[in-house]
Amino acid sequence: MFIIWNDEYHCMLRSPSQMVENPPRKVEYGVTPTEVMASMAGIDFLRAMFEGRLPAPPIMQNIEPFDYSAEPGVVSFYSTPGFRHYNPIGSVHGGYAATLLDSAMGLAVHSMLPPGTGYTTLEFKISFIRGMTKDTGVVRSEGRTLNVGRRAATAEARVTDAKGRLLAHATTTCLVFEIPGPGAKGM
Repeated sequence: MFIIWNDEYHCMLRSPSQMVENPPRKVEYGVTPTEVMASMAGIDFLRAMFEGRLPAPPIMQNIEPFDYSAEPGVVSFYSTPGFRHYNPIGSVHGGYAATLLDSAMGLAVHSMLPPGTGYTTLEFKISFIRGMTKDTGVVRSEGRTLNVGRRAATAEARVTDAKGRLLAHATTTCLVFEIPGPGAKGM
């Protein structure tokens, strides 16, 4: 495997064959219309977003994830903490890890939802194990569902470094709900 740096902040893990077959793509950010999202099973929506057929949510501009993987109940992606993520004490802000973990858990939950169903985070608990700096290198975030019911879902996530060391972990509870149709009040 090679790490390919596109610029100061972007890199991709690539094997020699992937460097030719899968060149890095420019990410488009935006919000997918609710009716489009509601028409798709969660796993199909995520795969379309990860493949660039749908825009990535604007929050992802802050963490710039890459090399996504999505299977029902499990989502992973990579990101590189940088100087732009620093807090006043000279390390990566905890909000960076929190965003990675909340995203991984929420996307894992989303991957299990049928068409017409949405979710939102009700609460999450995070534990910071090791600090990050701009020298930490590429980190991997993985979210896994624990339970997905008709009204609530739970999930867990981990952020690890290239050596597999645990940097942070979290659990969440999400509210699961029906997405109102186009004629519903508030749409």
